[in-house]
Amino acid sequence: MPTPNEKVYAMSFAKVYPLLVNKAVKKGRTAAEVDQVTSWLTGYSPQQIAAAAASEITYGDFFRSAPALNPARALVTGTICGVRVETIEEPLMRDIRCLDKLVDELAKGRPMEKILRKA
Repeated sequence: MPTPNEKVYAMSFAKVYPLLVNKAVKKGRTAAEVDQVTSWLTGYSPQQIAAAAASEITYGDFFRSAPALNPARALVTGTICGVRVETIEEPLMRDIRCLDKLVDELAKGRPMEKILRKA
C-alpha cells in the first residue's frame, strides 16, 4: 500500500498546479506571482513550469527534476496543513511543502520580497 508521501509524489503536476494558482488568484494575486515563487524555489523558468503543467509529469518528478533548488529554501519555516515545514524529515516532501507554504504566504498578501527569502 502506498505511503501518504508516495501518493503526493504520484499526483499529476497538471492537477496540482492549477490548485496552487487558484488559491493565490482567489486572494487577489496572479498566476505570474505563483510562477515567480515556483521559479525561486525550483529554478524552473515560467515557460518550463507551463510546459510541466501541460505534461504528464508527476509532482514528485517535477521536484526531482528541478534545475536548481534554491539553497535559501531552508529559510522557509512555519506551518502548512498542520505540519511545521522545517520538521519534515524527507527532503522531497519538505520541498513540496515549501512550495505550498510560499503560495500560502502569497495568498495571505505577504509582500513578494519577504516570500522570496534572502540567504
